[in-house]
Amino acid sequence: MAKSRTGEVAARARPWLPAVAVALAAGLGAVGGSYLSVGRRPAFVVEPFDRLVLLLSPDALVAVAITQLGTLGHQLAFLTAIAVTCTVFGLAALPGAAFLLGRGPAPGALSRGGSALLGVILGTVPPAIVAYGLTRSQPSTLGVAAGAGFVLLATAGASALLAGERRSLGSPARRRVLGAVGSAIGVSGLALFVQGTGEEPFPSPLEIPEDARPEVRELLTRAKDQSFGVEGLEPLVSTDFYEVDIGNVDPDVDPEEWSLSITGAVAEEREYDFADLEGMTLEDRFATLRCVGDQLNGRQMDTALWSGVPVRQLLEAAEPAGDRVILHGADGYYNEFPIDALWPGLLAYRMNGRPLPRAHGAPVRALVPGHWGEINVKWLTEIEVRDEDTMGYWEHRGWHGTGPVNTVAKLWQTRSLGSGRYEVAGHAYAGTRGIEAVEVSTDEGDTWVEAELSEPLPGDDVWRQWRHEYGAGGWHKVIVRARDGDGNLQIPEEDGPRPDGATGWVSETVGPQ
Repeated sequence: MAKSRTGEVAARARPWLPAVAVALAAGLGAVGGSYLSVGRRPAFVVEPFDRLVLLLSPDALVAVAITQLGTLGHQLAFLTAIAVTCTVFGLAALPGAAFLLGRGPAPGALSRGGSALLGVILGTVPPAIVAYGLTRSQPSTLGVAAGAGFVLLATAGASALLAGERRSLGSPARRRVLGAVGSAIGVSGLALFVQGTGEEPFPSPLEIPEDARPEVRELLTRAKDQSFGVEGLEPLVSTDFYEVDIGNVDPDVDPEEWSLSITGAVAEEREYDFADLEGMTLEDRFATLRCVGDQLNGRQMDTALWSGVPVRQLLEAAEPAGDRVILHGADGYYNEFPIDALWPGLLAYRMNGRPLPRAHGAPVRALVPGHWGEINVKWLTEIEVRDEDTMGYWEHRGWHGTGPVNTVAKLWQTRSLGSGRYEVAGHAYAGTRGIEAVEVSTDEGDTWVEAELSEPLPGDDVWRQWRHEYGAGGWHKVIVRARDGDGNLQIPEEDGPRPDGATGWVSETVGPQ
């Protein structure tokens, strides 16, 4: 009996499958049209669904994505959001698709052209309404309507060509579906061609801007000159700075409309606009950031030359009375930590001699010396002072990365030099404690030798490069560990990133290549 009912349901659903396929293609066309219109910006219709996917993801799944998948986890979440968005807009376009394929109400006395036009309208108006409700953006809404409409017009055209053929799941229906899918892919491909991936090009810091201030030019040149010439090893100023955010679509904040408020337990609440910050004393700092979700030998650790205003200038004017602070970003992200950590911080609005990129928090981001990257809030809009403890965004999800970073030596490059000689190299970082030494063992930890360190860059919160050349026979294990400026060795016990950062010594098996 159950099998019979299942077969009956399948038989009833089968004639609707072409209409559903065309509707989903129209949904893809709608998403492609929105992307073609506005790119990967907050008005993109996928952005609300991206937030929803991340909000509904279980904490355990988020932890696995961060610690095991890294940036791939974010990409999979974004693909999921795109699929959900296409489905939602496909459902909105379904009445039009069904009408065009003869599954809706009979067109009556309408002409063939009028019937096609009505079907296109039925398939574009609902998606446009949904898009405007989600984004309040006219360009994105028009893009959705145009993308879905193009797919449905292609379907209507195919229907006109096949008007005399049998309306079933046979060849004519398949051709209509293929035409719809092909047109949807065409819209999406055009959007990607015009808008790209949405990642803004960021010039290498090795290319010093022509209008750089003399101080910036001198510092970037110094970093370049002090970097080891090890093939494949990032220089002291990173050429590919990592990005970790709660969403996959970055905020697009207009500096002319941006403001920063200092609120909460303060003697006097303050508000500053971008021009106010530009009128204050500008300070240049080398600073390293490391994500709390970074694996022991991961790549989520980088350095840049940042320029901005010392936080102290703003805090002193507000006269804070609390001992905690919450930083709020335009993306809805927030984090809480002791206000003492913020006093020596920097409100950065330039990076490597150029305006701060949108992907790194433009117009203004916070830099908190020596602490995990999660409290260096991007797109900063508010500094809220509190006199009681609370929990930040990631603390609610089981992380505790608001404290000082762990000491680490990364083993990022290994190279056989021939004749039994090898070179190993990497970076080491210990926050404001600095790096005193990096030690290398090539005999399972029985003996240790100090590696060569790059000359330290100005600043307290900066990594150093290390390299070591040695002789060994056959395959062997290389272990590295760092000693911070306080004389403390890197923690040897291995532990994963969650909840408060990875620990352990990095090791790698090296041999003839």
